[in-house]
Amino acid sequence: MTDSKKPLFYGWKIVFAILAQLTFTSGLSFYNHAIYLTALAANPNFDVQTASFAVSLFFLSGGVTGLWVAKWVQDYDPRICISAGAVISCFALSSLAFVQEIWQLYLAFMLFGVGFSASSLIPATTLVTRWFHRKRAMALSIASTGLSLGGVILTPLCVLLVKSMGFEFAAPLMGLLYIIGVIPITWIWLRASPESMGLLPDGEEPPANSATVSTEQDSDDSKPSAVFRELALDGITFKQARNTRFFWGVSIGYIFLMMAQVGGIAHQYGLARELLSESQTAMAVAILPIASIFGRLIGGWLIDRMSIRLFAIGVMILQAVSLTLLASGVNVLTLCLGLAMFGASVGNLLMLQPLLIAEAFGIREYARIFAVANLMSSWGTAAGPAVLGLAFAANANLYSLSYWIAASAAAVGLILFLAGGKLRALA
Repeated sequence: MTDSKKPLFYGWKIVFAILAQLTFTSGLSFYNHAIYLTALAANPNFDVQTASFAVSLFFLSGGVTGLWVAKWVQDYDPRICISAGAVISCFALSSLAFVQEIWQLYLAFMLFGVGFSASSLIPATTLVTRWFHRKRAMALSIASTGLSLGGVILTPLCVLLVKSMGFEFAAPLMGLLYIIGVIPITWIWLRASPESMGLLPDGEEPPANSATVSTEQDSDDSKPSAVFRELALDGITFKQARNTRFFWGVSIGYIFLMMAQVGGIAHQYGLARELLSESQTAMAVAILPIASIFGRLIGGWLIDRMSIRLFAIGVMILQAVSLTLLASGVNVLTLCLGLAMFGASVGNLLMLQPLLIAEAFGIREYARIFAVANLMSSWGTAAGPAVLGLAFAANANLYSLSYWIAASAAAVGLILFLAGGKLRALA
């Protein structure tokens, strides 16, 4: 009876606000790079290789910036960082319409990476880990669904904008969309932590004797109670985390896992074109983001019911198998099946990295630990499209070798993750 009258835990509003934000940040950056590459390559001052290197700078600058972003969101209100990142992204994205020199192109993409880092995954996952402990997997799976929705909703919209009005007008409009989709949501719904609203993670009720724990000196709302202080100190420091085998196993493993994932995503259109017509390819490439959404939601449900480490191993095996299937290039059925399996692994691998880190090391210095791991994985993110592209050129413009390399990288990532051993148990 009482549960039915209990108000909705505010943390779920945080989750859906972050889902909406990530839809805009991922849709206008990660999934839109193919659009930007095509438009920029049409400029006589640039070519595909030059534009591709600019995308690599986007990921690398974002990874480095993440170290600063982590310190900011750990010590200050994350909403300020997110808003600043949205403004920088808007400026950088809008400027792509006017770049004429290579150095201008590279600077614009580096700034774009800085803005994306400040407004996307690091502050988003930090907020979710603060608001949820017991239900963290499901909360993060729902919030991170925005990463895939961006590709399903915004990328087709941006294609229409570029075709209808040209890149010179579409780019500033997409920059404005970045601000509209991020800043209002940030200040209306996001809050730095449960304790800032007098709540506990997961909507738990405070202990019965918690009222007696606080003294008069803690009565000021600006001073957290003993319960909140204990929660804030849950976990270990970055220095302690980096001395564990698991930290290096998951961090280095994700370099190869993300190389396989981002490289596979970047070249899926070209792979499909080897077997399908252009109209059929347009439908086939929609399989991956749709499978990513359903795979992530199912994964969030499964993680609460089994070992997160075993689940991660299963997803990594799924990625390696799906890329092997795509590399075989047998027929349309294996292509579609491979894209669906690959999509299911994509959604879960992106969600698993912050979950594994939070589970292993707690929330005490989560932002910093995740930022360092994210910086390392950005090396693979940046290298993946280029490595598969070089293999494509070396293999007579066919993608079989490229996807065999991606499958091998996925297998190496799995082996490195296994070498990291079990998650570190927290007292």
